[in-house]
Amino acid sequence: MKVLVINAGSSSLKYQLIETDTEEVLAKGLCERIGIDGSKLTHTPEGKDKYVEEKPMPTHKTAVQMVLDALIDRDHGVISDINDIAAVGHRVLHAGQYYSDSVIVTDDVKKVVKDCFPLGPLHNPANLIGIEACEDAMPGTPQVAVFDTAFGQSMTSKAYMYAIPYEYYEKYSIRKYGFHGTSHKFVSGRTIQFADLDKDNCKVIVCHLGNGASVSASIGGKCVDTSMGLTPLEGLIMGTRSGDLDPAVVQFIANNENMTVDEVLDVLNKKSGVLGISGVSSDFRDLSAAASDGNERAKIALDAFIYRVAKYIGSYTAAMNGVDAISFTGGIGENDCDTRKKICEYLGFLGITIDDEKNGVRGTETYISTSDSKVKVMVIPTNEELAIARETLALVK
Repeated sequence: MKVLVINAGSSSLKYQLIETDTEEVLAKGLCERIGIDGSKLTHTPEGKDKYVEEKPMPTHKTAVQMVLDALIDRDHGVISDINDIAAVGHRVLHAGQYYSDSVIVTDDVKKVVKDCFPLGPLHNPANLIGIEACEDAMPGTPQVAVFDTAFGQSMTSKAYMYAIPYEYYEKYSIRKYGFHGTSHKFVSGRTIQFADLDKDNCKVIVCHLGNGASVSASIGGKCVDTSMGLTPLEGLIMGTRSGDLDPAVVQFIANNENMTVDEVLDVLNKKSGVLGISGVSSDFRDLSAAASDGNERAKIALDAFIYRVAKYIGSYTAAMNGVDAISFTGGIGENDCDTRKKICEYLGFLGITIDDEKNGVRGTETYISTSDSKVKVMVIPTNEELAIARETLALVK
């Protein structure tokens, strides 16, 4: 069965066509600058040359049609007919408290996605546009919504509740939701399989580290806590996001810089994190190079990032009263052996020891801890598109 995976942004659309019988990626690509001058489709079919088409894409509907045309094209297509696509799986950011699992899209589901616009103002509107564009282009083909917040719905109130007047929770559903949920679910599940852990009781911490970064704790594959909150701004220091800080910082900056709350939040989301500390870049490769050249602020930014990750691992170990395995994933988690080692150097109290030779890997599923380490530490590459395809398949097969 072939599943088309769609991740629609406000002006972009990423896609993969996956053969679920073999889990092979038949084609993948990206539509850029939708609704903006300079629109472009980059289409990469398996076993064929990359194809690039620069053509106006005034709407997501146009973009979806271009994707479908590319998939069935005589020269660079991979299927003969659109009807070969059995279903479409959509990454959707926010489902509030409505859904804790993936669902087949109905009018009620679309209403929930729309009702959550205030909770995901940048992503949910684009996600809904992507769903409706696929419905128009592929009438009768099942559409599935895979929610980024679903994994965090197994948290209990002690983990997700903020200590603010309860009426705000009742009126506006203000609570911790967590994000990167599709990745955390995939990696925690794969960790259990790879390490042959007790599937019902094992305690796993997943560190999804990239420009956006988060940590989750799960028992038996069920999330008990995660670092992102009402929005992806909470938690770890990230590429451009501040992560945790004293809420009074918002008021202080607003008053002293003559800025609105919205303007301050824009700074915290887009101009903070390691970029804000270093003044160099949000790309950790640039920071590492700058730190090696003696840039003190770049070194501080990297040290602060590593320290924050280690603190979350420590706190989640306490929350679960132990940990059996820790997995690193994401662009940094999978590829930066130095960052992994420095994080684990904080965790000697857990009996963790790292094998430097095993740790010298990039993007490979493997143990990086020594055989006598009391906690298994590993690298597990994430695959959110495959996770979405699997969720879609389970609902429509």
